[in-house]
Amino acid sequence: MKKVLFIILMCTALPVMAADAEKSQVAVTQQAIENKLLSNTERENEILKEQSLQSKINSIGYKILNANKITKPIVFTYTVEHKPLLPVDTSVTKRQVIIYDEYFKYTENDDEIAALLAREISKAVRSYDGAWGGWISGAQIKMAPKKYEIFADKRAVDYMVYAGYNPIGLITLIHKIYPQKRYDTISYTNLTSKRLAFIYEYIFIKYPQFLINNVYINNDTYQNFLLDSVDNRLKLKQKLESGSTISPKYE
Repeated sequence: MKKVLFIILMCTALPVMAADAEKSQVAVTQQAIENKLLSNTERENEILKEQSLQSKINSIGYKILNANKITKPIVFTYTVEHKPLLPVDTSVTKRQVIIYDEYFKYTENDDEIAALLAREISKAVRSYDGAWGGWISGAQIKMAPKKYEIFADKRAVDYMVYAGYNPIGLITLIHKIYPQKRYDTISYTNLTSKRLAFIYEYIFIKYPQFLINNVYINNDTYQNFLLDSVDNRLKLKQKLESGSTISPKYE
């Protein structure tokens, strides 16, 4: 008798279980569709954002090229591909300026975007110089990276000014992006403080109007730079007062 009742109960429950399973399957399918739609929407939003940033970079980049009468073909590429903050530069002979999101996220205004681009444009232009399609020039950069680093910074200042951007944006950008190393004696790059000192000196002597009417004077990053650069700016003051033409030993 119990066995008969069990069979009856099971037969009664089967349609209910089947219905529940069907509802569960429908719910899973609906959730999958919603997740896919959400994923597609998020990706579309990411693409729109990337397109907007790419357009911004193109606008500023070509403004710099045109204002400085740069006749060498250079293209600009924005990418979210993850790269180390301080990658080894292997692109000194390339004519494509790649702006990684890892760097771009530090820019707060058009001056800093222009600073990011101007320095890379300087390297790209250099790759056209000399024989063998710029190969020798690229080799020279690799042989004297510290010297060229300072040269590229100064040329970036010129590019920015001629294109209508404030070169102090280069100071604030570098101050935010590049950490201060312990030393640069055996390094391929200069101390960040040394780079900033040379940039400041170049602006001070060639484009003093940007320091006299300094729109960055209340900028937190610039204020922090001023605190960090007291000793180097004192060396610059002593150089100017003495009339010396020898570059100070910045640290």
